[in-house]
Amino acid sequence: MRKFNIRKVLDGLTAVSSAASASSAAQQQQAGNRETEIQETLQSEHFQLCKTVRHGFPYQPSALAFDPVQKILAIGTQSGALRLFGRPGVECYCQHDSGAAVIQLQFLINEGALVSALADDTLHLWNLRQKRPAILHSLKFNRERITFCHLPFQSKWLYVGTERGNIHIVNVESFTLSGYVIMWNKAIELSSKSHPGPIVHISDNPMDEGKLLIGFESGTVVLWDLKSKKADYRYTHDEAIHSVAWHHEGKQFICSHSDGTLTIWNVKSPTKPFQTITPHGKQLKDGKKPEPCKPILKVEYKTTRAGEPFIILSGGLSYDTVGRRPCLTVMHGKSTAVLEMDYSIVDFLTLCETPYPNDFQEPYAVVVLLEKDLVLIDLAQNGYPIFENPYPLTIHESPVTCCEYFADCPVDLIPALYSVGARQKRQGYSKKEWPISGGNWGLITQSYPEIIITGHADGSIKFWDASAITLQVLYKLKTAKVFEKSRNKDDRPNTDIVDEDPYAIQIISWCPESRMLCIAGVSAHVIIYRFSKQEVTTEVIPMLEVRLLYEINDVESPDGEQVPPLPTPGTGSNPQSIVPQSHPSTSSSSSDGLRDNVPCLKVKNSPLKQSPGYQIELVIQLVWVSGEPPQQITSLAVNSAYGLVVFGNCNGIAMVDYLQKTVLLNLGTIELYGSNDPYRREPRSPRKTRQPSGAGLCEINEGTVVPEDRCKSPTSDVKDNSFSRSRSSSVTSIDKESREAISALHFCETFTRKADTSPSPCLWVGTTLGTVLVIVLNLPPGGEQRLLQPVIVSPSGTILRLKGAILRMAFLDTTGSLVPPAHEPWREHNVPEDKDEKDKSKKRRPVSVSPSSSQEISENQYAVICSEKQAKVISLPSQNCIYKQNITETSFVLRGDIVSLSNSICLACFCANGHIMTFSLPSLRPLLDVYYLPLTNMRIARTFCFTNNGQALYLVSPTEIQRLTYSQETCENLQEMLGELFTPVETPEAPNRGFFKGLFGGGAQSLDREELFGESASGKASRSLAQHIPGPGGIEGVKGAASGVVGELARARLALDERGQKLGELEEKTAAMLYSADSFSKHAHEMMLKYKDKKWYQF
Repeated sequence: MRKFNIRKVLDGLTAVSSAASASSAAQQQQAGNRETEIQETLQSEHFQLCKTVRHGFPYQPSALAFDPVQKILAIGTQSGALRLFGRPGVECYCQHDSGAAVIQLQFLINEGALVSALADDTLHLWNLRQKRPAILHSLKFNRERITFCHLPFQSKWLYVGTERGNIHIVNVESFTLSGYVIMWNKAIELSSKSHPGPIVHISDNPMDEGKLLIGFESGTVVLWDLKSKKADYRYTHDEAIHSVAWHHEGKQFICSHSDGTLTIWNVKSPTKPFQTITPHGKQLKDGKKPEPCKPILKVEYKTTRAGEPFIILSGGLSYDTVGRRPCLTVMHGKSTAVLEMDYSIVDFLTLCETPYPNDFQEPYAVVVLLEKDLVLIDLAQNGYPIFENPYPLTIHESPVTCCEYFADCPVDLIPALYSVGARQKRQGYSKKEWPISGGNWGLITQSYPEIIITGHADGSIKFWDASAITLQVLYKLKTAKVFEKSRNKDDRPNTDIVDEDPYAIQIISWCPESRMLCIAGVSAHVIIYRFSKQEVTTEVIPMLEVRLLYEINDVESPDGEQVPPLPTPGTGSNPQSIVPQSHPSTSSSSSDGLRDNVPCLKVKNSPLKQSPGYQIELVIQLVWVSGEPPQQITSLAVNSAYGLVVFGNCNGIAMVDYLQKTVLLNLGTIELYGSNDPYRREPRSPRKTRQPSGAGLCEINEGTVVPEDRCKSPTSDVKDNSFSRSRSSSVTSIDKESREAISALHFCETFTRKADTSPSPCLWVGTTLGTVLVIVLNLPPGGEQRLLQPVIVSPSGTILRLKGAILRMAFLDTTGSLVPPAHEPWREHNVPEDKDEKDKSKKRRPVSVSPSSSQEISENQYAVICSEKQAKVISLPSQNCIYKQNITETSFVLRGDIVSLSNSICLACFCANGHIMTFSLPSLRPLLDVYYLPLTNMRIARTFCFTNNGQALYLVSPTEIQRLTYSQETCENLQEMLGELFTPVETPEAPNRGFFKGLFGGGAQSLDREELFGESASGKASRSLAQHIPGPGGIEGVKGAASGVVGELARARLALDERGQKLGELEEKTAAMLYSADSFSKHAHEMMLKYKDKKWYQF
């Protein structure tokens, strides 16, 4: 056998925590030359880790922007994330390094660029002309806080309003400040005795770019003449302002106020508003003012060529509408529509046909950004219907509690799920196409189907098509509909073990080939589903109740009998510990008044209509035992070829034949060992007085984890804190912690004992104390006999040991290929079989799909076992450990998966210390070790999963899925697969000016802003006010920006920067002194003018 040393791990990556131990090297030598046949093809250069895409609704959104020409939507969040959306399938995620909240976004319309303003008073220019947008420039304000920004269409000068009430002007090409500043005291002069508050609005008059409308929070609005540097008009109102909007003709503007009013002002009549409207105020009869309402947070004023203008606003409801949902109000002529939203409104924008502010706006839709949703309203249709949202933004419709990821599924699965899911779609959407339609799709270089399954707190399960880095919902299954719902809290039985979300999904076990689905819920319930394209009505829901005990040989046992350590063939367990029923149990308390034999949830006893899709095969519930609630299920497996489902918790294990609807096995964990228990534990009842020492862990041998270490692991604490608070019970937490829970289950066809000459069906069971036990399955022949003869289940006596809780098991054949569990192909069960089919099903036997033959020499399978601490490869049937790898000493593995990649297989692990590692199989050579993401909360631990072809995912926030790859090939192809946000589009023609002759001196007035704001006219800004930071997007970003104002000037700016670095310090100091002298001269002149006409007593 070839010797191997640990190959170099990827350059710059941390080495694995510890190499294979000396003992494993010795074992490899003993294993002889039999392993030389297995050629391992995976090397470290096949691996590279990178994020691919992020799906879902942006968590905690805070800002919104839209490019009306490119048709791209941008959303900023409170954590500094930026999400960009184009046509369905074109999405992009970026992140500001500071993590500060995004307070405003401004597109450079049709330029492929975006400006973001953050709560840490920084401005950033993003280049969107590359597939992964990057920051070109940043500007950090040091002395003032940014409150509002405005970038006029086709302008390179960005107005930045601050908390102090001043306005600074930034050149977006160079990202430098102009020397032109509008100071608050100059703007308001003597119109107010106090500070007017922060800037809440800036916009230029649509008809005259030289006039700037400035809104201050206190209620003052100023129309500023940029050329003469003074105010033309000042409009004062005694209510605070939240937003301002222009009429496109530039003669009127509208303000929204904190008392729920709107004021419309004529530009040339500053003394009082032309009109005051209270959209939701009750009009009082005697001419009094309407009652004040809640603040109107935003208003937009949009005109149409053919009819009345639209006034659209958020907020403004009357205070007596307690409990009413947030509303968007659309006022059009005399009609007012109040549109209720499911969540509070963060921001909204009206989408219009033209980007020009001085033309009729022709609004066609409103995009409303809610706290947890994105809604688009069609303004062109009666009743304002919403558009059907094509983005995958409903991941969090109910909180995600678990996640599974399947790459390389059978090709017919996605069409089958889509066809049954299409019937679930809501009606009444707008008939128009989704208006956010910018960007282009990337090339599809991955052709295999991928499916993501999410389990939710309300008991729902969603199937998603995740092929080719997109995400689309296929089908939704509601598991809670099988149970009776309590109408109010008083109705609720005292049997539930969680305070809220009693139907929450904890574990999903799915066989893609047979389409069998099995779920375990938080109320200790298991439901088995079969896929069907036919609608059926189930008269009586098949149901089993299981008493899973944590006691043997106990005097207080309800039946007083000793449970045999090995079940008798045929019965499988003590019959009195099982309560098979087809209807809910009526027994609710034992003889001493304690709750007994009652499940936590009540199954419906009325007929259940089941739509095409997943239909209930069997409901299994664990019941209360002598006042003890059932413990939550910690592991689950289903096998379609055997017709079996098995599950376990910290009390023990139960196996059910779902074809015959019988319980085959019901054992406490200790009973599984029989006489081979290495811990020499004393049997005890859950109701006896406990020793607080945590008995059962006092005699741990080398192979187990010490209690202190295990406390840190989510698998060993039985996931009690995953997503529910368990009610207190007489079982102490110390006792629960010390129990040995079932942590992994795997059906397979392999060698169960050392003496075996051929493989046979069996179940491998892993526990939280690192033990692996094997249970033999004796299955009857297929066809009708399978339903008549019993399945015989018996522990084999085989026991293997690892350090840490067992997480995953898999089997390899002689060539090192993965041996998948046996499965039945899917067939429609609700249609009667014809004769040929019946004959086939009689012959059908559960067989392994392993390519290896059972007639070969004895060393012809390998078991791969991964625990929280280590991995072992064990040769079967000899049960020799031929390879061992200590994965981590100081942390623990959260998720381990045996996955296929590049026509080979490997073990992929995610550790709680943030490392992602991969190991070759069967030799367990370290191939990748990257520090990626530390475990910061239980959500990551609960949802992280690896799958085939180098794919992985986890829930990065309560509303978003982050996908990543550990495949070098996918990383290389990713650039091609990503969509493009920017596409060359002609800017629409400017409106015909002839129509406006006679208005504002003969049409829209343009302004040479360069002449006003350039360095030659206004001088340099104070260096201490803001500092320029070149962005990481720098050179690459500029190369990506092919044309357009920003692109060309950014290139020139870069060249200037390079030359500028060569300038001497003397020149800089001279310039600074000149500027200082100039500004002193200006200030002195201003002071002289200010005080020239004042008397001495006015100073």
